[in-house]
Amino acid sequence: MICKTLRNIVFGILVILVWQCTSTTEGTQQQTEAAYDVAAYVWPSTHDDPLGREKLWSEGIGEWEIIQKGVPRFKGHYQPRIPLWGYEMGDDPAAMEKKINAAADHGVNVFLFDWYWYDESPFLESMVNSFVNAKNTDRMKFYLMWANHDVPGNLWNHFRYKTDSLIWQGEVDWKNYKIIVDRVIRQYFRQPNYYKIDGKPVFSIFSMDDLVNSFGGLEGTREALDYLRDEVVKAGFPGVYLQTIGWSRNDEPNLFRRGDDQGKGVNEIVEQLGLNSVTTYTWMIAGLNEDYVKWAEKGISLRKKWDAMLDVPYFPCVSIGWDNTPRYPELGMESVVHIGNTPESFAAYLQEAKEYLKARPEMPKLIILNAWNEYVEGSYLEPDMKWGYGYLEAVKKVMSGTYDKYK
Repeated sequence: MICKTLRNIVFGILVILVWQCTSTTEGTQQQTEAAYDVAAYVWPSTHDDPLGREKLWSEGIGEWEIIQKGVPRFKGHYQPRIPLWGYEMGDDPAAMEKKINAAADHGVNVFLFDWYWYDESPFLESMVNSFVNAKNTDRMKFYLMWANHDVPGNLWNHFRYKTDSLIWQGEVDWKNYKIIVDRVIRQYFRQPNYYKIDGKPVFSIFSMDDLVNSFGGLEGTREALDYLRDEVVKAGFPGVYLQTIGWSRNDEPNLFRRGDDQGKGVNEIVEQLGLNSVTTYTWMIAGLNEDYVKWAEKGISLRKKWDAMLDVPYFPCVSIGWDNTPRYPELGMESVVHIGNTPESFAAYLQEAKEYLKARPEMPKLIILNAWNEYVEGSYLEPDMKWGYGYLEAVKKVMSGTYDKYK
């Protein structure tokens, strides 16, 4: 009888221990899954903007004007792209709250806004302001990518402009640069949900070419970035975390799309400028392939190469697709990713990006997606009339840990 009682006690203890181990394992897995940040680029052109109406889109609906005029270039070509929610103004408060809820509910917890400054004033800024002022803004974080690039007329409205003559240049002078620094710190970095790494606001820069040209070379650019760092510290932060967009030259990482690297290697420039990380905007660094899987594999092969070469973190970027035919009437099938680009294919490469970060525990767990709403480039998570919520559901499965590549 005593032996039987002892056996029951021992059995009970074992059951409790097994349950505790299982619970701990499950809890650890949940904490691991929650540790990832998924940021989606937001292209803020789909609303009326005074400067945009004057220079680009006169109909008062932003770049929806161009997107709605997309035409099929080959059999089965999905144009025009039709949002499931309709052509809502991107800065409309109700529309923004809907975007935030849809993103947060599906595992996208950071919006990465393209941010512009032209003609000594902000451009397309009301969409990020709508996010900041949304009732549910606390459901997500956000940060800015200063899209400091040139804008040729026929880039954003080929109906209005027939040549590539410049509307705006990406370069800025010191006067405007200081205004920009003050504005992003005061208006955005101070927001409680601004995205930070090690307590430092993250600030991404699209065109290192234009930044270096603005300040007459690398030394002047270091001075300009030091000014930004000093002002951020004065504002009460431990510093600023600088991210830049990388470009490919002979399949190797380069910080300049078209400019002169002054005979220095990429790591020398990163160190001289004090940059903290590199990423990309799309897989276009790998060129273009009509087949999504082949395009993705080339993009990943370059990422692996860049990761091995760079002395700073390289954050993975996962593209959803590519089709910018609404902007360029001369483009055809060979310029469109149209084979195998499905939510299932995207999920496989999002999972791969997640595993890339898991294998690098020293890196912040940040995955960047192109994009939330790049309808004009055929790369977006927002639900549309073809896929519904398919791409958002793919994010949710991967980031919740329920993704199964065999299903």
